Amino acid sequence: MSWFTLKNGERLYYEDKGHGPDTLIMLHGWTSSHEIYLKPLDTLQDQARCIIYDHRGHGKSKKADSKNPTMETLASDLNELIQGLSLSDITLLGWSMGAGVVLNYVRLYGCGDLKQIVLCDMTPKQLNDEEWKLGLYQGRYTKAEMERDAGKDFYSLYKEFAIGAVPRLAKIPGFLLKRPLKKKLAECDESTLRSLAASMKTQDNRPTVGQITVPVTYFYADPGSLFSPALADWYKDHVVTPCRTVRFPDSTHMLVSDKPEKFAEEVSAVLQLQRQEEGEQ
Repeated sequence: MSWFTLKNGERLYYEDKGHGPDTLIMLHGWTSSHEIYLKPLDTLQDQARCIIYDHRGHGKSKKADSKNPTMETLASDLNELIQGLSLSDITLLGWSMGAGVVLNYVRLYGCGDLKQIVLCDMTPKQLNDEEWKLGLYQGRYTKAEMERDAGKDFYSLYKEFAIGAVPRLAKIPGFLLKRPLKKKLAECDESTLRSLAASMKTQDNRPTVGQITVPVTYFYADPGSLFSPALADWYKDHVVTPCRTVRFPDSTHMLVSDKPEKFAEEVSAVLQLQRQEEGEQ
């Protein structure tokens, strides 16, 4: 077990494994933890130094729950980790909220320590409107829905999110679903989850996508669940550096855990392709 102490004294749990030629940091999503990457890590640690950690308020970092953290707070945590471990030439991968952290990191700190970026099934703007239909719940979540959600209890909000991410959960009777969902929530700090959810919903990271100065790969689920597969085309049109997209067929938003073997294979391919391209230069 390893702990990284932030400048304010709070501690983040992290694991640092592998001794390959690359450095890979993988960021988990909202209500998740580093554990979602443990299966892919079995393959990837032979090819890269792999760093996974729990965001504040999540998993083993649950007690790192400072007041009203935002997505910028998580980006700052990431920057402290990168600087504290003296990392460079990083392949930075973020899934779901983790991809939002990546975009905030780019906006605040640039790409100087990065080799490439992998974004996994995440929109740059969650709220949909008349001109933007690639946000949360495949274009159905608007400011009006967000305002209505403000009056709901937190378990109900999380249940809707969980079913949105994994539609098959809707077939499970509510009294059977409640226990595992409550258990999952108990692994996180509720006030932190609330604050980060609110922060994500107010962000528009579309301009930041155009500011990325390293190659980008976008992993997306098809038919997807939370987000539209059409985001793949949007990223290809708006990333100004070389951009590849990788489709995960018959997958939900939970593509990392739905298809851990394919996820590991595709991340491995991203690492290998970048090494090849560097060797040709």
